[in-house]
Amino acid sequence: MAACLDELIGAQPDSAIRDGMAYATRGGKRLRGVLVLETARLHGVGPERAVYAAAAIECLHAYSLVHDDLPAMDDDDLRRGQPTVHIKWDEASAILVGDALQTLAFEALSDPRLTDDPAIALTLTRSLAQASGAAGMVLGQALDIAAETAATPLTLDQITALQAGKTGALIRWSAEAGAVLGGGDPAPLRHYAERIGLAFQIADDILDVTGDAEKAGKRLQKDAEAGKATFVSLLGLEGARARARDLVAEAEAALEPYGEQAETLCDLARFVIARDT
Repeated sequence: MAACLDELIGAQPDSAIRDGMAYATRGGKRLRGVLVLETARLHGVGPERAVYAAAAIECLHAYSLVHDDLPAMDDDDLRRGQPTVHIKWDEASAILVGDALQTLAFEALSDPRLTDDPAIALTLTRSLAQASGAAGMVLGQALDIAAETAATPLTLDQITALQAGKTGALIRWSAEAGAVLGGGDPAPLRHYAERIGLAFQIADDILDVTGDAEKAGKRLQKDAEAGKATFVSLLGLEGARARARDLVAEAEAALEPYGEQAETLCDLARFVIARDT
């Protein structure tokens, strides 16, 4: 995946924007890309093809982080243990880096090495646009920003709906992409992804309270400082941990049709709530 990202970004004209794109995609867990590769493997699609879809989702995710870190949004100065793009360069450059990464994601999905079936390419492209746009991630981000100035804290149902867009939509796309590439039924992977997406966000809320900022590579306890409702504030620390464990168990159950072939995906589900970054 790293080599594919290097190839795609390296093919862009030499500029500060290209440097920022490479910088923004460096490091991280790359959970979404791994989900693409693993679900593709389950459906008989090799990494030499699926890697372009994996690179696409990593570019899209990186764009969202670059923009999310901007002063007008979350106003963060640290990401993955290094200065955020707008701190290392400037705000205008960060906006353009994010824009370029977003468009590169769709360029990657149009790469003929991904698939020679136009219908599959169209399905992946359209579904990623939907998952990342005004009905998915962007909607979740807008709801999150609105929650900062809301008269009353969000309810548990409202936070769950918010996170289904902000965090869950791209994770769902990542898990379903392999089935789309292989012509399989995406339903079991959709159920799996919905649960690990929510578990991922609960784990983030837990880390925001209990984590180590140096290990996390970003500023923590922002939600508490802003007075925002989180899964921890609504469920309590132990209640949030219990809910995350239940979600992982449900995710593993959704993978039963794949048997032992899905063991790596089960490991990924467990990692989501065991991580310290």
